[in-house]
Amino acid sequence: MKCILTTNNPATLNFAEVILKEAGIDYFVLDQNMSILEPGIMIPRRLMVIDEDESAARRQLGLAGMEKDLMAVD
Repeated sequence: MKCILTTNNPATLNFAEVILKEAGIDYFVLDQNMSILEPGIMIPRRLMVIDEDESAARRQLGLAGMEKDLMAVD
């Protein structure tokens, strides 16, 4: 799996999820519940996609105007 986006902003994450869902790209969000375990610490959530979908996911999010939010390519 590849991390394509890391954010503390729930609106940014939600928008990215909608874009990927509409494009038919499976994704997984890591660290959603970490704030429950560590209250008071803002732990960024990571949006993950499988390796084969990385370029398509980046393309879709870029077309939606989220290129500044994307993680650098490894």
